[in-house]
Amino acid sequence: MLPNNDQSIVRVTVEVAIHLLLFFALVAWCLQIVTPFISFLIWGVIIAVATYRPFLRLRAAVGERQKLAVLIFALIGLTVFIVPAWLFAGSVIESGRDLKTTLGSGQFHIPPPNESVREWPLVGDEVYLVWDSASNNLGAFLKKNNDQVVSVATRVVAGVAGIGLSILQLIAATIIAAALLANDTTVIAAINRLFRRLAGERGDELLDLTAATIRSITVGVLGIAFIQAILGGVGMLAAGVPATGVWALFILILAIAQLPPLLVLLPAIIYVFSTGDSTATAIVFTIWSLLVSFSDAALKPLLLGRGVEAPMLVILLGAIGGMIHSGIVGLFLGAVILALGYKLFVAWLTSGEAGVKGDPAQGEVR
Repeated sequence: MLPNNDQSIVRVTVEVAIHLLLFFALVAWCLQIVTPFISFLIWGVIIAVATYRPFLRLRAAVGERQKLAVLIFALIGLTVFIVPAWLFAGSVIESGRDLKTTLGSGQFHIPPPNESVREWPLVGDEVYLVWDSASNNLGAFLKKNNDQVVSVATRVVAGVAGIGLSILQLIAATIIAAALLANDTTVIAAINRLFRRLAGERGDELLDLTAATIRSITVGVLGIAFIQAILGGVGMLAAGVPATGVWALFILILAIAQLPPLLVLLPAIIYVFSTGDSTATAIVFTIWSLLVSFSDAALKPLLLGRGVEAPMLVILLGAIGGMIHSGIVGLFLGAVILALGYKLFVAWLTSGEAGVKGDPAQGEVR
């Protein structure tokens, strides 16, 4: 038999273990319940934080009427996502309808390649032969390359479906953001308490850093990507590139992923040079495309990291690394986490130096 003291310790230990087990089981159960909604909640928080300052100005403009400001915000936010989605869907449907009509009438024809295609370095001859084969006898070309055509078409359809789901997700997140802004005082107070509970005296500083980082990524990454997509789409529309809305959306996705829009614009340049009648138009479009593709080099130093007490390199590395690890949401999470880690690391170094300088036994540090 164990002594009474030992029995008491064992009993308390078992009770603590049971309580911890029940607590973690409850937390795990809660996480399983909210897992389908986590991405919506994260996007809702990101949108709310990124637009909070404009929302305050909007609320002031309508005489501090909270419900009216939230209603206007929700309508603007839904318009921002629904209108491009509608234009994109319309472009895809129209392109598909035109393709179906021309295929059904037997009038679909791929223009023959220009002789200058042969002069392209490394791949000129091969591209010319494939293009010429498709131009002369499209049916035979499709039959010969059936597997590759089906594979590409499947990927395109899957990509379009994924884009549609992402747009629906953003629409739902906009509604969540509107709900958060409608209760902004309560939400901000709760977040302040959470950060102070987690980080003590530095809670307010880390909360400000988190909000500033989200705003910086919104303007410095998404804003630049949106500008490049609009400018690239305008250039392609003026140059007569078909399905401009689809290609502009691809530019937006590439720019968000920190890839150059030239990956989309270069094939468009080749198309304009190969099929266009005006060399001047093709040259102007090429110059325009290069300016659009490299515009981020001038815009990022101005917009990315602005108002954030962390180096731009930290924000950029966090955004790119987070994007690779977790997709588009990782743009924000990666930048926020790396910026917080950077600030905590600097604070640790600073406190260490202060401790050494203030320790009389260590002498003065020079």
